[in-house]
Amino acid sequence: MSVTAALALAVGCLLVGGIAGSLVSRARRRRDDRRPTGPTVAELLLRLVRSSHNGVLVLNRFGDMVLHNDRSEVLGLVRDNRADPRARKAAEQVIETDEPLEVDLSPLEARGRQPEAVVGHVRPLGDGFTVVEAVDHSEAARLEMVRRDFVANVSHELKTPVGAIALLAEAVLDAAEDTEEVRRFGGKILHESTRLGRLVTELIALSRLQGAERLPDLNVVEVDAVVREALGRTSMSAESADIDVTADAPSGLLIEGDRTLLVTALSNLLENAVAYSPPGSPVSVSRRQVDGMVEIAVTDRGIGIAEEDQQRVFERFYRADKARSRATGGTGLGLAIVKHVAANHGGEVKLWSMPGTGSTFTLRLPAYQGASSNGGAADKNPERLPRLVGTSQEQGGKQ
Repeated sequence: MSVTAALALAVGCLLVGGIAGSLVSRARRRRDDRRPTGPTVAELLLRLVRSSHNGVLVLNRFGDMVLHNDRSEVLGLVRDNRADPRARKAAEQVIETDEPLEVDLSPLEARGRQPEAVVGHVRPLGDGFTVVEAVDHSEAARLEMVRRDFVANVSHELKTPVGAIALLAEAVLDAAEDTEEVRRFGGKILHESTRLGRLVTELIALSRLQGAERLPDLNVVEVDAVVREALGRTSMSAESADIDVTADAPSGLLIEGDRTLLVTALSNLLENAVAYSPPGSPVSVSRRQVDGMVEIAVTDRGIGIAEEDQQRVFERFYRADKARSRATGGTGLGLAIVKHVAANHGGEVKLWSMPGTGSTFTLRLPAYQGASSNGGAADKNPERLPRLVGTSQEQGGKQ
């Protein structure tokens, strides 16, 4: 072979090799382009386990931890880097039977604010591995406890007036010939039936506030109109108890809410102040705006509330002074209604009290955003101001 032929053959081989290499490289790039990018399936599964709201724990056939998430430690499924013995025992049984199992993993002793009711679902994974999924049922358990307490309290509260009415009715029948006795017992029946009616009415109101029914559409309400009507509602009971109820000057403040519910809440606070104040003592109502919140405060110089009772007075049927409540015919629902009215309006009710000195209940509600900054006066532009409920002109005759 001549030198020229050899060179030509070499160049040809190089060209063929280069083309072949280019084609192989291009095919490899295409294959790489088709390959999916991002996390692998295993990485995604690990992320799923870590982000789960339930506690997840994987055990091997010896009961050793293979994998667990942070939530399993919060729920007590894993403590001090060891699986709960109840979960390990259940896992052993699942390996033997190859059947899923449910186990109670609730804390055996109270340790501050922690889940109260935890249920573990143990399932086999094969090859001696098991997974334990811990689910927190604490909220459902608390709701069930509240429901049982509520039913028990309602039953007890209804029994008292119903039983009294039945006994008084028997007494009326026995004294049918004695007009004076019939009148006396009739008055007591009227008192108990009124108390029963008030209890039923307040139970219905509380049920609505807790979500059984949708709240009415909110409107712009004058605080002064709410105070004025609440004072009118309690004037009779205050006069009977020889209590002087006063209010500060009109404020012009506006809030957005349901006027009927707001009047009910403030009336309950005033009735409470009157009922727990000695004759001749004052009760006052004041209103102001602080940091975008309208505060309506009811202050009395009554018996006050002990510190240990102050956190519980807003519970349904709780009475700090049971004897006084029976004497005044209280239902134990008034302050619970106030609390829920405030919450449903985006506010709160606060309490300051000292035994022997008196109490101040403050209803805090968001101020209407359309109100101007000069003392909370109403925006006079009719295009910007929604329908006013309970204005001075509408309520002028109810003072």
